[in-house]
Amino acid sequence: MDVSPLFRLLLALAASALPGQPLAATTVEEAWISPADAGDELDSLATWPSPDGRLWLLATAKRSHRLVVFDGDDGRRLREFGGPGDGPGQFNRPNGLAVSGNLLFVAERDNHRVQVLSLPGLEPLGSFGQDELKAPYGLWLHADGDDASVVLVTDSFLADPATLTLPPREQLAERVKRYRVRHAGGQLQAEYLGAFGDTGEGALHMVESIAGDLAASRLLIAEEDTRVGSTLREYSLDGRYLGRSLPPFAADAEGVALWECGGQGYWLAVEQLRPTRFHLFGRHDLAPVTSFQGLHTGQTDGVALHRAATARFPGGVLYALHDDRAVAAFDLRELVRRLGLPASCSG
Repeated sequence: MDVSPLFRLLLALAASALPGQPLAATTVEEAWISPADAGDELDSLATWPSPDGRLWLLATAKRSHRLVVFDGDDGRRLREFGGPGDGPGQFNRPNGLAVSGNLLFVAERDNHRVQVLSLPGLEPLGSFGQDELKAPYGLWLHADGDDASVVLVTDSFLADPATLTLPPREQLAERVKRYRVRHAGGQLQAEYLGAFGDTGEGALHMVESIAGDLAASRLLIAEEDTRVGSTLREYSLDGRYLGRSLPPFAADAEGVALWECGGQGYWLAVEQLRPTRFHLFGRHDLAPVTSFQGLHTGQTDGVALHRAATARFPGGVLYALHDDRAVAAFDLRELVRRLGLPASCSG
């Protein structure tokens, strides 16, 4: 999440007060780390297989207000797109990313909208959410018919960002906004379906990352406020808190992804440390399974887990942001081998 220096200090103090230390983690070497660029401040990731067989790895760049496209096999920077502004194809602090078919969804915190672009040309098709969204961060979506998607957007607005003052508790019921979005006949149509968020034990105080398991009708949503214990909370697809949260992390709970393994699998969650700790939890029971870290990867925000084969990664690949400046890639075959996971977890 995008935070001020004061916010970072407060988070560090809160994290240091939490009991316990990070669990031991297996070290797995990265397949590669892309060249660093400090000017972008990268945040979120998504993948898209292009028609020529190349895998695109897309990232939001908050500081330069643009999108960056990497080659998913070797980390080369292929192109940049956008720039500051509020017009079509422009961005203001872009954060969350999601892909559905040939549509790219981009959450813009300071334009208070989700912009939709067509791949591969990145032509702007329209935007939605301007009337409801206050500080959109994370995105997750699923198909809803042949040409429509249900899009969930986390909205981490504060009463006073300078002092990290939360909104009144009843407004925490608006932490996730839901839309049905359809693109047909050259027109983008978006219908607001309402908001959700618990106001009791399962409240989402500060929220960014969100991911879902459609088969299990489950969402995992990252609670980032270490003052209450940064964790992942379990919600139903229809927005009800299901009464389970993981034990608090020692640092921010950031990117989260579902790792499917032949009908079973794991939830992968980021603990934003240096080096980053990647934790695996059971897909159905949320029990802790194992943890790993890279040789270099640290301070990770977003992740993208790509299960399909690529030329470089025939068993799939995990991408993770590194220190806001680069992207790291982990070969799923190597992760499976080193962590002792079932062979069905890689191709």
